[in-house]
Amino acid sequence: MDYSQYFSAALGRLHDERRYRVFADLERIAGRFPHATWHSPNGPRNVVIWCSNDYLGMGQHPKVVGAMVETATRVGTGAGGTRNIAGTHHPLVQLEAELADLHGKEAALLFTSGYVSNQTGIATLAKLIPDCLILSDALNHNSMIEGVRQSGCERQIWRHNDLGHLEQLLIAAGPNRPKLIACESLYSMDGDVAPLSAICDLAERYNAMTYVDEVHAVGMYGPRGGGIAERDGVMHRIDILEGTLAKAFGCLGGYIAAKGEIIDAVRSYAPGFIFTTALPPPICSAATAAIKHLKSSSWERERHQDRAARVKAILTAAGLPVMENDTHIVPLFVGDPEKCKQASDLLLEQHGIYIQPINYPTVAKGTERLRITPSPYHDDGLIDRLAEALLQVWERLGLALHKKPLAAE
Repeated sequence: MDYSQYFSAALGRLHDERRYRVFADLERIAGRFPHATWHSPNGPRNVVIWCSNDYLGMGQHPKVVGAMVETATRVGTGAGGTRNIAGTHHPLVQLEAELADLHGKEAALLFTSGYVSNQTGIATLAKLIPDCLILSDALNHNSMIEGVRQSGCERQIWRHNDLGHLEQLLIAAGPNRPKLIACESLYSMDGDVAPLSAICDLAERYNAMTYVDEVHAVGMYGPRGGGIAERDGVMHRIDILEGTLAKAFGCLGGYIAAKGEIIDAVRSYAPGFIFTTALPPPICSAATAAIKHLKSSSWERERHQDRAARVKAILTAAGLPVMENDTHIVPLFVGDPEKCKQASDLLLEQHGIYIQPINYPTVAKGTERLRITPSPYHDDGLIDRLAEALLQVWERLGLALHKKPLAAE
């Protein structure tokens, strides 16, 4: 039997549906971000990255790089195994304490990625609650969906940010059934924000727990970078906050923060924690340095918001189809998977601008887009050149311009 035919057929389907993903070979240059070297088929070329989730450029910050180098030199590179086998190295203990403090919680627990923290965190929490009903926002990230699925619990999907629908489901579940409301604070494809205060009101009224994914907001919002929940003054009302170290903090890893007994229960039961090697000491020290810096420095957040606002204003004035929102995400509507990929290719090959296309299944079919994420280091000249390049690509592909920005769906 030729087993390779199954894999070839699967790849063929992706090509036919215009969903096959191609990754650019990029080499970031510390101190020059957002500039990078693209190792193209024709040799190295300088490009400007416009879609990184290293939102604040902390991956190149001297404090962060210095902490990583110092720790690697002092204690080595690896963690030596799982925490159950090798113990917990001290930089990891320090990082968990820093994260608990960031979110005003008793404790925090680190995972190898934000995906794993959602996947194994939600599944473990729900399994430990008898007859738990999970109420999940319709646009939750795949990692949350997988966590809900792997819990084996009954789930109900509430329409995105629809408080009336959520309340209907809470009422129908009854006051005595355990319930877990799971949502994100900031949805990264449209850039819209959950009404966290109102969700907490409903959770308290109908006796539900709350689980909020803050991966695209930690470091970015709030006086100390605690996220949308901190900005909106509701951190203390949310039972479990989940975040990442790989975006605004410029490192790697995911975590949850909550009351001590919740964290201890997940630590004791979650297979995605128990059976995987701990984050390396240099990564933990680097992340701690990033969090400490952003707790006291607001320059990065303020400059970042200024840059995002300028990009939106310039692109909108040019008639490009910016999907409106009040956050740092700048989605540019295309609505066609093939043209979305072509636009990305033209920007990279002809203009030295890297923006990855966002197609199905990341977004719904017919809503394909370019997702632009400015940083504090994208200056006015880079923004103007981005607008000029996009207009040329739009004209080349026959894409429509708009007089008014589009509302995100």
